[in-house]
Amino acid sequence: MVHIFFLFFFLLQLLSFPSHAAVQDFCVGDLSLPEGPAGYSCKKPAKVTVNDFVFSGLGVTGNTSNLIKAAVTPAFSAQFPGVNGLGISIARLDLAVDGVIPLHTHPGGSEVLVVVEGTICAGFISSSANSVYFKSLKKGDIMVFPQGLLHFQINGGGTPAIAFASFSSPSPGLQITAFALFKNNLPSALVEKTTFLDDAQVKKLKAVLGGTG
Repeated sequence: MVHIFFLFFFLLQLLSFPSHAAVQDFCVGDLSLPEGPAGYSCKKPAKVTVNDFVFSGLGVTGNTSNLIKAAVTPAFSAQFPGVNGLGISIARLDLAVDGVIPLHTHPGGSEVLVVVEGTICAGFISSSANSVYFKSLKKGDIMVFPQGLLHFQINGGGTPAIAFASFSSPSPGLQITAFALFKNNLPSALVEKTTFLDDAQVKKLKAVLGGTG
């Protein structure tokens, strides 16, 4: 009986302590402050408006008049502060005929791609065995790209293609492999050593992409 009394007393003590767990519905990003590893700091609730939770840019066709004949319109936390802290974001992909989203990675999140117009050849490369998984996707098809793996999208038809990509992060990050190698000042000699390309090939790619060195 004594043990039961002390157990009952202990439970009462626990219930009598006030809860200090903060319940926060959202954390709209304060874009006036720098983004940190955990995202943006929260905007003060009094300054939050409905517009923080609405993004209207995905209905506009991206400009594909460029080298890759493609455009990505992101709705990440930097453009859409309402997704800050929620673990989600979205982007629109426009690919003109022969358009390509080159090999790239998103170090901060996985991606789900849905084709809404045209045909897109998409695929990714595993990190464990360098296995390649690619397929021609048509309207309504969906493909997933695991976090951090190299992947690509290419217009696989004779008409413009449109897709939407959702991410498991409000700021998934982006690194395009070709840009990382050839659109900077990494010395050509080092690029040649690490890629097995000859000097002429490296200098040609640096000239196309705007690299130096």
